[in-house]
Amino acid sequence: MRRGSLFLSIVLSLLMVLGVFNWSAQASEDVIKIGAILAVTGPASFLGAPEANTLKMLTDEINSQGGLHGKKIKLIIKDSGANPEKAISFAKQLIEEEKVFAIIGPSTSGETLKIKNICEKGKTICISCAAAEKIVNPVAKYVFKTPQKDSFAVRKIYMQMQKMGIKKIGVVVGNTGFGKAGKAQLEKIAPEYGIEIVISEVYDKKATDLTALVTKLKAKGVEAVVNWSIVPAQSIIAKNMRQIGLNVPLFQSHGFGNIKYVKAAGAAAEGIIFPAGRLLVAEELPDDHPQKAVLMKYKRDYESRFKEEASTFGGHAYDAFMILVEAIKKAGLDKEKVRDAIENMKGFVGTGGIFNFSPEDHNGLDIDSFEMLTVKNGRFVLLEQ
Repeated sequence: MRRGSLFLSIVLSLLMVLGVFNWSAQASEDVIKIGAILAVTGPASFLGAPEANTLKMLTDEINSQGGLHGKKIKLIIKDSGANPEKAISFAKQLIEEEKVFAIIGPSTSGETLKIKNICEKGKTICISCAAAEKIVNPVAKYVFKTPQKDSFAVRKIYMQMQKMGIKKIGVVVGNTGFGKAGKAQLEKIAPEYGIEIVISEVYDKKATDLTALVTKLKAKGVEAVVNWSIVPAQSIIAKNMRQIGLNVPLFQSHGFGNIKYVKAAGAAAEGIIFPAGRLLVAEELPDDHPQKAVLMKYKRDYESRFKEEASTFGGHAYDAFMILVEAIKKAGLDKEKVRDAIENMKGFVGTGGIFNFSPEDHNGLDIDSFEMLTVKNGRFVLLEQ
């Protein structure tokens, strides 16, 4: 009897343990895990910090409304510091250990390109907040991005140069994935617009003084400069140009869309021209513009909560998160069906534009998603045409 009782006790204990594990597994399924790899700190924090803030804000909003299909969102943010090796490690951790539903980010192009194949192999949706066109070209089944295409940004810059009669330019870029991708597009597309690149240089993303570089530009007699980077050098190049008397128009990439860059450059930022989405000039849009309501709500919500101005980078995270949410609402909690829903999503109004994805286009934005902006009195305004 004692042996029988002992055996029964062991069996019951095992069942209880298994029951606890089973309950824990079920409990874990009561949330939707969304991972994010963002450069919250480090040299690209101007990107990652507003992206992280945005995702926290949106997660709180969705969860306060009851979540999605009765499940709350569990947001897991990994701070990569813009380090591609960290991004690789975090991607594997989120996919293999956390078993996330999807990944938002990374913040930078170099990181995204490093984890593109990891997400493909793990059959995990990745909606990047980085801009390089190579992220979605060639198309990867599970990888999407929300910032506008490099090539469209280049074309908008060159179209503006044509209007201004500019033909001889200098190109300078940071030695990042974004910088290198932009340089390739700038050099490839220039002949279409009758523009000659008389000097093309790459600088260290950690540089704190670029006087020698801008001196080389001046010696070449350039009529304008294009700087393509997402690092603090955007401000440094503007300062150094003015310090040596290189008073030609400075064009920046769509990576310039954070007012902190303007503040860092001070008076040297005046007159900088760059393509960007409409978030930075939302107040100037007519009330019947299809994006205005979305843009103004995001700006009000973000700025009231975090006491800082909204940036296009936070907007990229907004678009990524809300595209994913919209797809989950439509397709349920089957990952493959959600992936399909994103790929076939049409008419989604975001901060970056109106998204129309397809199997051939995992960015979903056209050239009209850009406006040309300038800096006037320390503020972003629409460039007068």
